[in-house]
Amino acid sequence: MVALLFLSPALLSLAVLRLIPAGSALWESFFHKSLLESSSVFVGLGNYIELFTNQGFLGSLGVTLLFTVLVNPIQVFVALLLAVLFTKRSAGSRIWRSLVILPIAVPPAVSAVIWSVIYRPDGLANSFLSLVGIPPQPFLTSPQQALWCIIVLLSWVGVGYWMLFLIAGINDIPDSYYEAASLDGASSWRKLWSITIPLLRRPLAFVLVADTVSNFLVFAPVQILTKGGPQGATNLLMYDIYNRAYTLGDVNKAQAEVIILVLLTVIVVALQFRLLRSDDS
Repeated sequence: MVALLFLSPALLSLAVLRLIPAGSALWESFFHKSLLESSSVFVGLGNYIELFTNQGFLGSLGVTLLFTVLVNPIQVFVALLLAVLFTKRSAGSRIWRSLVILPIAVPPAVSAVIWSVIYRPDGLANSFLSLVGIPPQPFLTSPQQALWCIIVLLSWVGVGYWMLFLIAGINDIPDSYYEAASLDGASSWRKLWSITIPLLRRPLAFVLVADTVSNFLVFAPVQILTKGGPQGATNLLMYDIYNRAYTLGDVNKAQAEVIILVLLTVIVVALQFRLLRSDDS
């Protein structure tokens, strides 16, 4: 009873801020607002059916899945690489670690503005490319490059954050394992492959799943830099939901789209539990 009393503020906040809005969105996704009658009409799964027959939504879903497939391995691999490097006892490692972590303190909107200046035709990126003889690139105005520009921005912000979890995981590995491997003549690569990565499986599973969920919810960089363009190349689901609700005024379909996004998130969370369960076994 005492434990429930202490938990009641958190449980109340969870209900008010999460569960009730989620239930409301699910319920309203089964309705369609009639402009002629100024009332909501129950359409069942009609909004979902219309979404999956809408080329705009299917394109947004495809871009989101492609974005997730690209950005997650890149961020996790770079975070793991930096975590391994920065746990080595070498001169200057703490300074470099601080520099990598620094972007975490910058709000996403501010980071997007900074990179919008970098990606300008006369910005820092093209200035650097000109030094190595590469012609100016269109970056955000190119359908082939715009999504990669968003990936670079999000990796600049996110890699340091995920690196912290992996550094903590590496520091939890007993030094005796590495000492025994050194006595057996194991190389640094063999230690990484046979000791670090297997014993880092749980933090890696968490980082992979949490990073995936985070990238499903990307909005601010797309809103500030590309607004879903060019030609829908960066029209991620979160931005499509915003556009459908506040630009097109189709709130019910936007809520149906939210439910679809939540279902994708639930699938990823189920994957997390699967990874953790197999690790325990």
